[in-house]
Amino acid sequence: MPPSTRAPRSDGVATRKAILEAAGFLIADAGLALAASKQIAARAGVDVASINHHFGNREGLYQAVLVEAHRRLIDGKHLEQLAASTEPPETKLKALIRLLVQGGALEPNWPLIVLAREIMAPSAHLMALQQEEVLPKLQRVLPILSELTALPPDDPRLWRCLPSIAAPCALFALAGKLDSPLTNRFSAVPAEVVVEHLFAFAMGGLAAISRAPETGQ
Repeated sequence: MPPSTRAPRSDGVATRKAILEAAGFLIADAGLALAASKQIAARAGVDVASINHHFGNREGLYQAVLVEAHRRLIDGKHLEQLAASTEPPETKLKALIRLLVQGGALEPNWPLIVLAREIMAPSAHLMALQQEEVLPKLQRVLPILSELTALPPDDPRLWRCLPSIAAPCALFALAGKLDSPLTNRFSAVPAEVVVEHLFAFAMGGLAAISRAPETGQ
């Protein structure tokens, strides 16, 4: 069998996954600068050469960690299925919010924290993450918002609605990872109650945007 079509060895897949998990945990805990390759390798139970073998170098590993983190929060396949469904747009939006809330609540919690670190202190890898993961997913969401607002998918107002819907979901999910009197009030609320709240809030915002004139690009 030619090398280009040979199936990956299961032990290689397991090693790559172990390195990603170790790197994700340590980067979330201490930040990229303090997550030494030796520490990552030790936590994964491999040697440093395995990191270079699977990811090319430290930069390649960090890029892979960002991509994996975003995929765990919201899988592109789930979005594709949602966009292709024949459900009403309202049902699709609620399902989207549920995916975002559930993805952020999954354990381990390093994907959400790693992405939050990158957003707060962006690196050159953020652009690659946007091109590889974020933009393709947004393109699947825009038609849903277009149906709900009767605005064309390329309307700048719809693009501004995207973070207005996604960011509160991430904040609720992040609050559930923290232990404080304030965040505990949020984390104590059942997940489906949070979904219904965010859905109602998003629908109200979309309705207001659909009625408001465009004031600038």
